[in-house]
Amino acid sequence: MTHGQVMEGALPRSMLVAAILAAAVSPCCQRELMPTPNLFAASAADPFGDVPPELRNNRVDVLYGTDRRPIRESGGGLGYGYQRSKSLAFGICTIRIGRDLPWEELVRQSRAKTRSLRLPLSVAEIRETGRFPPTPVPVTQDRDRFVEDPATVHAQHQNSRRLSELLSEQLRRTPRHEALLYIHGYNNEFQDGAFVAAGFWHFMGRAGVPIIYTWPAGSPFSILRGYAHDRESGEFTIYHLKQFLRAVVSCPELEKLHVIAHSRGTDVFMTALRELHIEFAAAGRETRSELKLGNVILAAADLDWEVAQERIAAEHVTLVPERITVYVSQWDRAIRIADWIFGSTQRLGQLRGSDLTPEECQALESLSQAQVIDVRVISNWTGHDYFHANPAVSSDIVLLLRDNRGAGAENGRPLFKRLDNFWEIRDGYPGGTHPQPAHP
Repeated sequence: MTHGQVMEGALPRSMLVAAILAAAVSPCCQRELMPTPNLFAASAADPFGDVPPELRNNRVDVLYGTDRRPIRESGGGLGYGYQRSKSLAFGICTIRIGRDLPWEELVRQSRAKTRSLRLPLSVAEIRETGRFPPTPVPVTQDRDRFVEDPATVHAQHQNSRRLSELLSEQLRRTPRHEALLYIHGYNNEFQDGAFVAAGFWHFMGRAGVPIIYTWPAGSPFSILRGYAHDRESGEFTIYHLKQFLRAVVSCPELEKLHVIAHSRGTDVFMTALRELHIEFAAAGRETRSELKLGNVILAAADLDWEVAQERIAAEHVTLVPERITVYVSQWDRAIRIADWIFGSTQRLGQLRGSDLTPEECQALESLSQAQVIDVRVISNWTGHDYFHANPAVSSDIVLLLRDNRGAGAENGRPLFKRLDNFWEIRDGYPGGTHPQPAHP
């Protein structure tokens, strides 16, 4: 019997739920640079050899969009809390890695399997550069029809242009004209998403532009009320996320947008994408080209499997990106509790090959651009942050986003094949594997 089984057998179900949710209440994103992916740990591979001189430092500028209400931090600087704002703000959040750390030492520690120095992450500065008008947009009556207020619409267009120009400035610093957008999940503070985006951008060789969309999560309410608040904040934010996506992809220099969505953020992103897809399709436009969507990654998806099929698959939203990759884990206790709370038949974040009907297996086989990765690695107790906390999984994501590799050893991603388009990853990947850990 594993440690997890002892704990589950020793606690009543209600106490187990409280314990797991209590563990999840602290922000899920670590406050240190993510562990070195196996790709680079004690290997000859150097992701930093082609970093432009301007970016060879211990800082990361993350472009952000948020509808969190602004606050003043204790030191007097700008911050964003958990309360909701009716207007979308954007700007640059500068993340600092370590303290007064020279570039050469940062590279050395970033390539080490076991680091001799801690690499704490902190916010050096938040600079808001623009804010859209509040929503909903006022309407006026023009004879027999209603129209949106022209002055407000003009202000929206101006801010969209400012955001596009801000992205252009960041793209000019890198030869790769692509962006990575990260959308966080439940109970995250503003900076948590910036830390994750900064880590992936750093290990992808600092190519392209890191972006976060951070919605009003992380309330201080009791555990279940906090989850309910964040869930409704995810519904609140959809209009603003669509605003943000439209403005980002309007940047003429941007060639491709990649997305990582985590946990509750998968529902936030896929809902916005679904609505945009319906809108574009009605206008006779192709969603993929309109949004410049490359790779979309759904990690630890807090989505009901049946709901996802009806709201996402039925609208053919999975066909929109060039590739959509879903990372799942049976050992994700946070998703297990969400499953229990909602009484789901199955959550997408814990999907197993054996859960698929023959018809679903056939549908997955036909979707060459869709992949499911079953994660069987050692993680923390909640098992919810494996996508950046485990160096095997982060290695796979780097290979996917940096090199656009398909699954399979022949493509340089030696995953274990379980079904057509259904794969498995274990510790030691991609250079080898450890014995499969026991099921908790």
